[in-house]
Amino acid sequence: MQADKKKILRRLRIIEGQVKGVIDMVEEDRYCIDISNQIMAISQALKGVNRGVLSAHLHHCVLDSMESKDTDQVEEKLEEINQVIAKLSK
Repeated sequence: MQADKKKILRRLRIIEGQVKGVIDMVEEDRYCIDISNQIMAISQALKGVNRGVLSAHLHHCVLDSMESKDTDQVEEKLEEINQVIAKLSK
């Protein structure tokens, strides 16, 4: 992870703060629906971070392997992407 590292870390730190907020909500016996709404927001935020990580992977790791013309390395990167797609579509 290169170009997007600062952006990804910033977003993860925001999510970390949200998780701590949910922990506080649970400890304070806050309303269940409010807690659930916050958990869903965190889940969506994590999905957004994952999209950024995968985009960086495509633009850096996969592109670098294709430019190297190492067919084994290209096949490896393509298989990694196929595995991620399979996991995301479950």
